[in-house]
Amino acid sequence: MSASQDSAFCALIVMGVSGSGKTTIANALGRRLEWMVEDADRFHPASNIEKMSAGIALTDGDRWPWLRAVAAEIGRRRASGTSIIMACSALKRAYRDILVHGRRDTRIVYLRGDKNLIADRLRARYAHFMPPELLESQFETLEEPAEDEHPIVVDIDATVDAIADRIVTMLRPVRTVS
Repeated sequence: MSASQDSAFCALIVMGVSGSGKTTIANALGRRLEWMVEDADRFHPASNIEKMSAGIALTDGDRWPWLRAVAAEIGRRRASGTSIIMACSALKRAYRDILVHGRRDTRIVYLRGDKNLIADRLRARYAHFMPPELLESQFETLEEPAEDEHPIVVDIDATVDAIADRIVTMLRPVRTVS
């Protein structure tokens, strides 16, 4: 399914805690939908990367400029007519509100996973600035998407292909009652 075949959604935000597979799933979706993929980590200022690398959890104050930069990128891509998939932790409702910015063409995809499964994945991951020790702070910060956010919720205890297949089949316009 390409963006031209399904123009109902033109931006997806693939969210979840570190190690849930956001970038992997976003890339798989990008290949299937033929959409551009970005990783929100690319928009972190150096100070945020340094803090996380040192095992220090980010504060909301650290996150606000980063989230605004990510939202601006989504807005730029949408303004140019480009469909985009953004891999972004988006752990709190307030963060997602900034990213979605009231756009009806944007959907949240929540990769939900068991803490033990994700911890195992983090321990097996190399060359990433996010140490496994910060996983607990990620789960403490996490506010699962509410029903009124119309999220696509997918459990991550399956293969990448199975998860991507499930998300693609769940993509459909959100019908709101007037």
